[in-house]
Amino acid sequence: MDSAAPSHLPFWLPGPDGSDPILVGTGIALAVGVLAFGLLMLRIHMLPDHIAHGGRKVQLEVVAVLGLLSMFSGIHGFWVAALILALIDIPDFTGPLRRIAGSTERIAGLGPGEGDTSADQPPTHDEADRRRRAPETALGGVPTRHPADERLDA
Repeated sequence: MDSAAPSHLPFWLPGPDGSDPILVGTGIALAVGVLAFGLLMLRIHMLPDHIAHGGRKVQLEVVAVLGLLSMFSGIHGFWVAALILALIDIPDFTGPLRRIAGSTERIAGLGPGEGDTSADQPPTHDEADRRRRAPETALGGVPTRHPADERLDA
């Protein structure tokens, strides 16, 4: 050691072997910071998908496609649209349409699913429709149908 050098050097100076503790610490902090920032951005980007996960399958698929378009195109409007779509509750249009179809089949005198014209798909009716077609005297001899419904059976 040189006689002009002090006996104790500060820790931020490189040692005689060339190791630099500040450079190593800064490199580790930079790597951890970049990884944490990337995970935070990925979590924010996937937020609409997580919100829409409890919804319907079609809504989840649309939100996922909008999120992918936003990620790969850089157009942030797609992400905003996905977030808004994930936050709103899209009403169920198929339930009332199935009830209308079931009522129309009953008026026409068809059984459940007989009015379905697509041969490749099995009939899809709710269990509630099947329960409504229960015998007319389900309450112990008391008629459960209205007399006006008699004309529909003819």
